[in-house]
Amino acid sequence: MNGVRHFLLALQFFTRIPVTGALAQWVGFTPGMLRESAGHFPGVGWVVGAVGAAVFGLALYLLPGEAGAMAAALLCIVATVWLTGAFHEDGLADVADGLGGSHERGRALEIMKDSRIGAFGAIALVLAIGLKVALLATLAGQDEVAAAAAVLAAHVLSRFAPLFMIRRLPYVGGEGSKAKPLADAISGRAMLTASAWSLPAVWLLWASQPLANALAAGVLLAAVAGWLMRYFRQRLEGFTGDCLGATQQLCEIAVYLALAVQPS
Repeated sequence: MNGVRHFLLALQFFTRIPVTGALAQWVGFTPGMLRESAGHFPGVGWVVGAVGAAVFGLALYLLPGEAGAMAAALLCIVATVWLTGAFHEDGLADVADGLGGSHERGRALEIMKDSRIGAFGAIALVLAIGLKVALLATLAGQDEVAAAAAVLAAHVLSRFAPLFMIRRLPYVGGEGSKAKPLADAISGRAMLTASAWSLPAVWLLWASQPLANALAAGVLLAAVAGWLMRYFRQRLEGFTGDCLGATQQLCEIAVYLALAVQPS
């Protein structure tokens, strides 16, 4: 039953889905529970990805042609952004503002804590959303069912990647951050839980995509996550909650990019 509580806590933390009233009382809350709930981060990806895939598939059915595919991709992104409250997109914007705005570590961290969005953050969001729309529309043009499966798998696997950052890097976001309990060294048990959530998404990619593309998606996702880990270590000497959100966004794009490439 603790696993169910941890999953519901993660769902409440990472989405707009309400866990209130008697259910919230049953779930409970402690910093330790929130830390363990990190293992269910990919599980939240199944929920968000399922909503995105359903909206994408329905829109593709109702909206014909290339323009319809572009609109369907955008509606898919709108649905997932609304469901998560733009939680990860906000992290991407803050990281872009901080690291783009200053080469000095302390100043970069200070900028990242500012709730206002700057030029670097706005550009990062436009580029990220634009890439997602273009890549999802490309995938839809190749195989609509496989494209919907890609949305589902990408949301799961892109939420697995940031857990390695929590595992390997120190947290430098400050004590006041709401992500602080999640940032303490994630347990091996939580990593096993995250792996259990992620393995079906790996199978989904293998079953729905050409083998070369599925392999490329795994390699590119790992490469992006690894590069970000090294980059944050060099620039910030660790990671913040915003870094986790940025990692999720860039890894999601990496999956779409690898799958969209047509094998020769």
